[in-house]
Amino acid sequence: MSGAIDPIAGEETRLFFARPWVFIRGVPAMKFLPPEGPPEIAFAGRSNVGKSSLINAVVSQKGLARTSNTPGRTQELNYFVPDGFSGEGGDLPPIAVVDMPGYGYAKAPKEQVDAWTKLVFDYLRGRSTLKRVFVLIDARHGIKKNDADVLSLLDKAAVSYQIVLTKADKISELALPKLEAATLEAIRKRPAAYPQIISTSSEKGRGVDDLRTAIATLSD
Repeated sequence: MSGAIDPIAGEETRLFFARPWVFIRGVPAMKFLPPEGPPEIAFAGRSNVGKSSLINAVVSQKGLARTSNTPGRTQELNYFVPDGFSGEGGDLPPIAVVDMPGYGYAKAPKEQVDAWTKLVFDYLRGRSTLKRVFVLIDARHGIKKNDADVLSLLDKAAVSYQIVLTKADKISELALPKLEAATLEAIRKRPAAYPQIISTSSEKGRGVDDLRTAIATLSD
């Protein structure tokens, strides 16, 4: 559900992501957030939606964001930036990618789940450098109630977000356009929703270039 990439823009985007990316900080509470500086984009989604795998595909580094078969492993706001930026003397990265804790996982202790939830919501409401949240939705399931709850929070906080369908290779080519259309209709009246969605497969590489382009445009 995205248009063709201009060759020049595509090459610029490739170069943008060509350098290695590094993990710089895990943030377990708001007081540990890095100083606001470069634009930030965040990835949000239900536990086990394939968030870490998609981040790794975007930056072409398999081991950057930790993946696990155990839902709920990401328990902090994990910050990633292109390598070579110290943050000293104005040497700021062009953009920071934030891997947010997955939501909708109830098998951890309630206190832990509540702490993760508060961290995520406080971050969404209070980070002025946050340019967009990419909300990941499993293509096999579509928007579930806890996804809709997060979208409503983003609408209320006036935080721009864009829907990214993950695991698009796991449904049929006939089913995908129907899901895309249904998803667009579901967000049509949501005030903070970006009016385009991106269908991806981290396993097959589908839509990864489109997602890179969307991220790169937010670094200006």
